[in-house]
Amino acid sequence: MKEEKPNATGFIPPHGGYKNLITYQKSEIIYDGTIYFTKRFFQKYDRTIDQMVQAARSGKQNIVEASMASGTSKEMEIKLTNVARASLEELKIDYQDFLRTNKLPIWDKEHKLTTRFRELNRTPNATYATYKRAIENEQPEICANSMICLINIVSYLLAQQIKSLEMAFMNEGGLKERMTKARLQIRNYR
Repeated sequence: MKEEKPNATGFIPPHGGYKNLITYQKSEIIYDGTIYFTKRFFQKYDRTIDQMVQAARSGKQNIVEASMASGTSKEMEIKLTNVARASLEELKIDYQDFLRTNKLPIWDKEHKLTTRFRELNRTPNATYATYKRAIENEQPEICANSMICLINIVSYLLAQQIKSLEMAFMNEGGLKERMTKARLQIRNYR
């Protein structure tokens, strides 16, 4: 008895749609906001500029790399997604350091402007322009805390994305399982 007809599209699933990920879209805003922030609040040759920009870039770029690797390595996708989250956490600490060393308050979850930022975050298809008044505010406290709010949102979403990837791997397996299944289907179909 022959098995079902083999999948004509192969065993590598569609991958690389990172531009559709909210985590990517918001990490791009974080990157752009960090470029603005560091140019505005740090001296030209301050090493902190490079550190913050690289952490923001790493957050964004690792989401891209994870998405592109997802077709052949779920393990790599999970690892790179977590690297993106870790890079953004490092960036968040830099913003908190800025606030602390400048004796500016770090907003907690209940702060009225944190609540306002969460409302703003619900804007569909948000872009840099959506957050521009907060990111480019004349008050450094609002600028830095807004970036922290955005980082917290993306970090939460990346944590959820990692959980989802973990469940998908447990339910569907990885490349080796798909390769074996595809090979067995071909062999049994002949």
